[in-house]
Amino acid sequence: MSFLQEVGQWFLNPVHWQGTGGILNRLQEHVLMSIAATVTATLIGLPIGLALGHWGKGGGLAINVANVGRAIPSFAILVIAVQVVGIGATPAFLALVALAIPPIVTNSFVGMRDIDPELRDAARGLGMRENAVLLKVELPNAMPVVMAGIRTSGVQVVATATLAALVGWGGLGRYIVDGLANRDFVQVFAGAILVAVLSGLAEIGLAALQKVLTPAGLRLRDQPLKSAAIRKGAPQAEPAS
Repeated sequence: MSFLQEVGQWFLNPVHWQGTGGILNRLQEHVLMSIAATVTATLIGLPIGLALGHWGKGGGLAINVANVGRAIPSFAILVIAVQVVGIGATPAFLALVALAIPPIVTNSFVGMRDIDPELRDAARGLGMRENAVLLKVELPNAMPVVMAGIRTSGVQVVATATLAALVGWGGLGRYIVDGLANRDFVQVFAGAILVAVLSGLAEIGLAALQKVLTPAGLRLRDQPLKSAAIRKGAPQAEPAS
C-alpha cells in the first residue's frame, strides 16, 4: 500500500472522526479558537488604525510597532505566554491575537489615509460631525483595504493555530504534534492536509465577506477597471485572410 493510500485509509477510519480526539472535535476547537482570536484582534486593532488614519497622526509609529510585532515569531510569543500564564488555551490565544493585530492596524491606517481628502472636506462642509465623517464617509470607502487586513490576519491565525498544540492545546495541530512524537507520518500528513484545507476555506470565506461588506458603489467602480485591464491584456484577433 502506498503512502497516499495509507493517508486515505486514515481519513476513512471511523475511529478518527469520533470522540474528543476525532477530526470533528479538533476542527471545532481550531475554528472557534481562530474566530475568537481574529475577532479580538479586530476589536483591538481596528479602532486604533481607524483613529490614527482619521486624524493622520502617529501613523508612522503605529506601522513601525505593527511591523515589529510581525517580526516576532509566534513561537516566541507562545513560549513567553507559557511562562506567564501556563500551558493550555490561554497562551495560544494570546499568541494568535498578537499575530493578528499588526495587519489590521496597518491596513486600517493605510485605507483611511488613501481616501480622497476632498471627500472629507465635502462631508465637513455639509455639517457632518467627525464621528459621522469617520463612520459614514471614510470607513465605507476604506472598507476594501480594511477587510484585506482582516482577511490576511484571519488566514494567518488559522494556519498558525497549529502551533498551539505545542503548549498543550487541541485543534488540528494535535495530529501533527502527536504524529511527530509517535513517528506516525501518515497522521502528520493527514493533519497537514486538514490545516491546508481549512486555511483555504478561511481565505474563500473572508474574501466573500470582504465583497459583501464593500459598498456596492466601490464594487461597480472597480468592475470597468478590471474589464478594461482584461481587454487590454487580451490577444488581438487576426484579420481574416
